[in-house]
Amino acid sequence: MTLLRLLPAALLLFAAPAPLAARPALAVERVVVLMRHGVRAPIDGEAPAGTRTAAPWPRWPVPAEHLTPRGAQAMTLLGAEDRRVLVAAGLVPRTGCPAPRTLRIHANTAERTIASGIAFAAGVAPGCTIPVEHLAPDRADPLFEPLRAGATRFDPATAIADIQRHTGGIDALARRHAAAIAELDTLLGCGAPQGCSPITPSRILPSADGRGIDLSGPIRTTSGTAQVLLLQYAEGLDVPGWPRIDAAALRRVGTLHAALFDVFTRPPYMAAHQAAVLGRHMLAALTEADAAPVDILVGHDTNVTALAAVLHVPLHAPGYAEGDVAPGGAIWLERLYDPARKRRYVRASYRTQSPDDLRRLSPRVTVTPLPIPGCGVSGLCELATFDRMIRRRLAPAQ
Repeated sequence: MTLLRLLPAALLLFAAPAPLAARPALAVERVVVLMRHGVRAPIDGEAPAGTRTAAPWPRWPVPAEHLTPRGAQAMTLLGAEDRRVLVAAGLVPRTGCPAPRTLRIHANTAERTIASGIAFAAGVAPGCTIPVEHLAPDRADPLFEPLRAGATRFDPATAIADIQRHTGGIDALARRHAAAIAELDTLLGCGAPQGCSPITPSRILPSADGRGIDLSGPIRTTSGTAQVLLLQYAEGLDVPGWPRIDAAALRRVGTLHAALFDVFTRPPYMAAHQAAVLGRHMLAALTEADAAPVDILVGHDTNVTALAAVLHVPLHAPGYAEGDVAPGGAIWLERLYDPARKRRYVRASYRTQSPDDLRRLSPRVTVTPLPIPGCGVSGLCELATFDRMIRRRLAPAQ
């Protein structure tokens, strides 16, 4: 009886058709990258004047806002790792230099972005002359600074109302981060009963030129200080006389820096304007016939968070607070071709290095998939659908 029960199943097994031939792999046709610059020295005023610490701030090897030599090394290592991916995709030759106009790098006008682009180029195309395009220093590049460039019809009053809706109010935003503000005081170790950071009321107002908004208060004050601590750690600077600062503590207070983007880039109105020009540039790089196969933009954390907001994707990366941006962190948009279906798709991912990897100058890169809502569960979005969906979320350019 046992044999008879098994026989039909065995017959079905032998009668089953042969497995279908494996579907051809998706081919990567284009890669469009938006990355943040590498590790830099603090911006003047980033840790506000009057911020108290247990000992003097450490000395940096470069002027304020500049990419550090170690930051440049890390960007070159990152470029070498990205080169491996691009070579495997057939977008960069295994030997020799990329053909003209096949690898494009465009940076914002700041020293740190241009220097990051140059250092990255040394890794992604070693021994080659890859120009890093950028505007003159006295010009606002609308790709990276659309509000300052007047690239859209930005209305500060509408922006402020949308920010208040998105955050639940900037006072409430500060209250939600009270624990992180208290921990920041512990890390600074100044011992002052009233805290280590200057205290000002929360306010959000139109900027003096009407092209942006100005924020003051606890989030504005502490976000920059938290970022300076992260940069010090990534640079490998010692802070003798301070309390011990480790990567886990930096991740917790990093929520203060991430909160800044809840004001400047994540509210829908802000995202639509902040990503208006770079979003269209990236769509053109994915769709236009004569676009470069590899198009790399080197900008700032505000650019990366604005693009993520327009894509409706979160930014998670090992070692960082949710929503914060790693030095050298990048959103990759790949255009893929399915030869079986003769269709094109877009796939998004977030490539980062942890603070510990930056501190050790490790080449390790973490790749986090960014499934785009509205495109199904596969992580792939049909190119035409992606193009229509993202264009609707961008403010009109003028």
